[in-house]
This record gives sequence, structure tokens and C-alpha cells, in this order.
Amino acid sequence: MSDELRKWGTRVPLVEARAVTRILPGIVPTTLVRDVSLSIGEREFVAIMGPSGSGKSSLLYLLGLLDLPTSGEVLIRGRATSSMSEAERGHVRLSTLGFVFQFHFLLPEFSILDNVMLPMRALGALGEEARRERAASLLSALGLGEHMHKRPDQLSGGQRQRVAVARSLANDPPLILADEPTGSLDSKSSEQVFEILRDVVEGRGKTVVAVTHDLGLAGRMHRRIQLMDGAITSDDRAAGPSGPLALEPSKT
Repeated sequence: MSDELRKWGTRVPLVEARAVTRILPGIVPTTLVRDVSLSIGEREFVAIMGPSGSGKSSLLYLLGLLDLPTSGEVLIRGRATSSMSEAERGHVRLSTLGFVFQFHFLLPEFSILDNVMLPMRALGALGEEARRERAASLLSALGLGEHMHKRPDQLSGGQRQRVAVARSLANDPPLILADEPTGSLDSKSSEQVFEILRDVVEGRGKTVVAVTHDLGLAGRMHRRIQLMDGAITSDDRAAGPSGPLALEPSKT
């Protein structure tokens, strides 16, 4: 057992930030994240909130190992990441983290089935037929079974974002990070995507951390972390949402 696991016992946070600061270099350096410490565990549904420029997305990218802190440490399941090679961080991103962004970033030349299969191919997980079956299962669970052979430009914005959620689940990661996942959607599609993310937590036992400016949606999440000028100003927990467990149980 590692020193980190001994320290935290069996309740190791999925992701932890310890005094993390991110400074964008330049003639006038800009502090994006300022001395942030937090830990997020299993089955949490977390909103990161704050005004534009408060550091919400910058913090999410640090937690997702898409950026490196200027100082401090990000730990994934108790393992420090600053000393990892880029290949090691890439493996952690593929195996442990799933990402959903405001704009879906689906590859337009591929079917949505192939788009969902891409993370599995990158990780080298499963055989090709098993990848195809898993991708089809995920798309069907999200109401897209009849569309899986279409290209992204043949779908609505809400459907494309559901594909992005399916892709984030492809390698069955315990932690999903979402950056304004409903920010470019109409109210109906926003509600659909929110319900899917909620069921990812309640039905699949995942943790979802979402940057959002939608106070209505954030108010229905388990925990709300408020940022201002790159620093946490509040961290509130509330009773989690309840509802049907619509998706298949997690395999992890």
C-alpha cells in the first residue's frame, strides 16, 4: 500500500487538489487558480460556479490533468500526478477520467458509433467487436440507438451532446468532468443532458464535476463550489437529487 493510501485509509478521494495555483506566464502574469485545496469522492455530483474569469474552467482542466499547476499538487485516487510523464498522465486521463465540453468536439467524418469507440481504441481496451457492442449499448441507453450510424452533422445539438456523454463513459471511468455541458443548448435539451448526468451518478455510481453558470441546475446538484478570482469562496453540500436509475449499473 502506498504512503498516500496509508494516510487516507480506504477512503481515498477520487481527485484532490492541494494548494493548487495556476499562473499564466506573460509580461503581466495572470493568476487563473489561486491556492485551491479540495477533495472529491465517489458518487458526488458537484457544480463549480462563479462569474466569467473566476477560474472555473481552469480548475477543471487542472483536475482533469489537461493543464499542470504552477505550484501545488493534483492527486488522482491518492496518486500524485506532477511527477508523472505525459504518457502516464495520458493513460490516467483515458482510464480514470471522462470529459464533456460545452461544444461536443465530435469528429465529423466518423459515425457517432465510431466517435464513442475512439477512447476505447486509444486506451487499447477490449477487442474491436466488444468496443462496438459497448459503444452501441451506451448510445442505446442514452436514446440514440437508431442514430448510431449517422454522422454528427445529422443530429441536433442536444443529441450531439448526448453522444459526447456516451463517449465520456466509453472506458467506464469513475470520474466525469464536464465544462458547461448545457451552455450551448436550449432549455429542453439542457434538462435532458442534466438528467443524464444525474443518472450517471445515481445509476452508474460515477462522480460528475460540472462547471456551470446555470443556477437552477447547480441548485439540484449535491455540492456547489463557488469561485471568485481563482479562489474558492464557498463549498456547500446539499441533499442529492433523487429519481429513477435509468442507466445500466456500473461495471466498476
